[in-house]
Amino acid sequence: MQEEEYRSASQEVEPGKAPTMKVKLLSSVGDVRTYMVIFSKNDEVVSGLTEFALNYNVKSAHFHGIGSAFSLELGWFDFDRLQYQVIPMGIAEVTSFMGNITWLNEKPIVHAHATASLRDGIVKGGHLLALNVGPTFEVIVTVEPTFLYKKLDQEFQAGMIV
Repeated sequence: MQEEEYRSASQEVEPGKAPTMKVKLLSSVGDVRTYMVIFSKNDEVVSGLTEFALNYNVKSAHFHGIGSAFSLELGWFDFDRLQYQVIPMGIAEVTSFMGNITWLNEKPIVHAHATASLRDGIVKGGHLLALNVGPTFEVIVTVEPTFLYKKLDQEFQAGMIV
């Protein structure tokens, strides 16, 4: 039997793990910008969105997307441990992907949830921990002009928007 793995709710993400990520501006209305962020084989999505936030002056944003993953890890928050229990998915079709970008400790934080289907059609969901792209992954990101900040909540050891 496989031992359960847990990860911190405040795990830092390094940019630079999505070297083939492409960004296209779709529209700009006032201070609101909408982009298509396109990931290719083996790009890591959370790292790429973190890098996108740094490079495109993102104060806050929300996003949604779809695609496939060669490797996907979701998490379920365990309130007793104050950590995410890792749900390894492996190869999967990501059927829903959504979240936001805010700031914590002067760094952008990507908070995403996803659902994904396995070969047999069973769907699992949770907090996105890691997603290494299959052939493609497409994310529409809407960047807002207002900064949103997070602060570490001591009770849950997780970032909360203030």
